[in-house]
Amino acid sequence: MKKIMISAATVAALSVAAAAAPVTLYQDTVTGAIYTKPGENRVELGDFISAKEQYVEDQTMLSKLNKKLGVKVKAKVPVLKFSGKHYIGYTYTDDKTYANEDSSTFETRRNYLQVKAYWNKKDYMRLTLDTYQNDTDDSWAVRLKYAYIFISDILPYTGVEFGQSHRSWIDWEEHHGWWYRSISKTFIEDKHAADLTNSADIGVNFKTKTPYFSSEIGVYNGEGYHGKHEGTEMSYEWRLTANVLGTGKKKVHMDDEYLDISFTGQYNNDNYYKTDYLGNPSKKQWWGIHAVYNQPMFLVAGMYVDSSSSTYNSGKGRGTGYSFNGEFRPVKKWSILGRYDYWEVENDMEAGSYAGKEKTQYIVGVAYDYNKNVKLIGNLTSYDDKVNKAEADKIMFTAEVHW
Repeated sequence: MKKIMISAATVAALSVAAAAAPVTLYQDTVTGAIYTKPGENRVELGDFISAKEQYVEDQTMLSKLNKKLGVKVKAKVPVLKFSGKHYIGYTYTDDKTYANEDSSTFETRRNYLQVKAYWNKKDYMRLTLDTYQNDTDDSWAVRLKYAYIFISDILPYTGVEFGQSHRSWIDWEEHHGWWYRSISKTFIEDKHAADLTNSADIGVNFKTKTPYFSSEIGVYNGEGYHGKHEGTEMSYEWRLTANVLGTGKKKVHMDDEYLDISFTGQYNNDNYYKTDYLGNPSKKQWWGIHAVYNQPMFLVAGMYVDSSSSTYNSGKGRGTGYSFNGEFRPVKKWSILGRYDYWEVENDMEAGSYAGKEKTQYIVGVAYDYNKNVKLIGNLTSYDDKVNKAEADKIMFTAEVHW
């Protein structure tokens, strides 16, 4: 005979059997009266438990459980969301320079720990920490990556990040055009490619989303989360995207179809992070065009960047270049990926000793979705970087973990 519980017992969710004594109830078919004993014209309704007794029992059980676990989480917001991202890998490097410094290294390339504190369904404070290896003593340290407040709908169709936030381009490309930051940064930031900027800075970023148009327009210090800002000049950065297939408001995935064409760039006249070839604050002025088409079977993307007016990084950042990448997904969970990067420094005086030098880079690999939290990637990377006097072939294995 089934038992009917007259309470929303929390302990039921823990699959703990109730110990409160049940009472069998009967109903008179003529008058509808309820009785605790059987009799003429009385139909058994079932076994019931006192809500009051059950509540007391539930609280006792929860109190014992909390004491056993020894953990309490308290916050001044209704929702806390914790997450993590880890790039764990192995790299064998065949160095082709005169130094011939081959290496074999296990790595933790990224370890993000993130918390978002929501005070309603859309608005939150985000804090993201990352680990890195200290250049001075090779120990591992923790660095602040993001720390910003996000307020939705501050303008029509527009939210804003304020604080140490995303810059206007890189995060978007990572979630639309190049899904494999765990093995290589995007073209615009990779050391053996354009190497013009990084992914976070202190400032304000207005993010607009409509079905056929999306954008990010930001004003930042300019030096990024690695560098110290000085002076009064700000960095003005943007992304303007035509979402041709109406996916501008969606968080797209690899199995979605989308076609996006973007215009992006940065204008900063007084950058202190990496000075010009004379040691003065550099100019970081670049613009780029990017296009990507994705469907469940494949992805193709390409980008052209012009930074010929810059003096950034002793002249290394003064140039033009392009990148193409693609991905083919022949069967479920498996992907074949490839990318080609090219960068050429301007051949003039303001490029300093790097004038006219080139960089080329190739990446080919295979990825497997082990489960919803883990992606396994094996790839070959080859670069010939005359700017940084680096040439090598790399064999890489990566476990990309999200939780």
